[in-house]
Amino acid sequence: MISSQNTTAYIGLGANLGNTEATLHHAVDQIRSLPGIEQLQLSPLYRTAPIDSSGPDYLNAVARIQTSLTAHQLLSALQNIELAHGRLRPYRNAPRTLDLDVLLFGTEHIHDAILTVPHPRMHERAFVLRPLYDLAPDLSLEQGVLQMLLQQCSDQAIHRVP
Repeated sequence: MISSQNTTAYIGLGANLGNTEATLHHAVDQIRSLPGIEQLQLSPLYRTAPIDSSGPDYLNAVARIQTSLTAHQLLSALQNIELAHGRLRPYRNAPRTLDLDVLLFGTEHIHDAILTVPHPRMHERAFVLRPLYDLAPDLSLEQGVLQMLLQQCSDQAIHRVP
């Protein structure tokens, strides 16, 4: 069921297999065209080393959307986009063609078998915090303001893609 009220949500995008830049841009176009997505703003792209994983470097970004979808509807649509890009889940943190995560969904707190929002590890990940900061520098998470959280992740190399 699509709501008549729009919610601001943030989506983390990442890929480290295949043509990562083309994949991320195609995924953004697919998200933008979903029913219930009113607006989409994309952060700059960043290159980062895998964390708790292996494989090539990741390309990461964050999208801010306005949506009338519920959080679970959004997650389902994002998972369908991942599958269309050949996403496999052979093991936790496996290299991936595309990873789409609901980071924040308005002010909602959701913790069920399918979805946890706010995303439980985003405050520990420069590859989420830096592009999130580009879109919403004044945003605060439960763990603190983005600038402070970014300083706590300063040991994680992150490079903006020109």
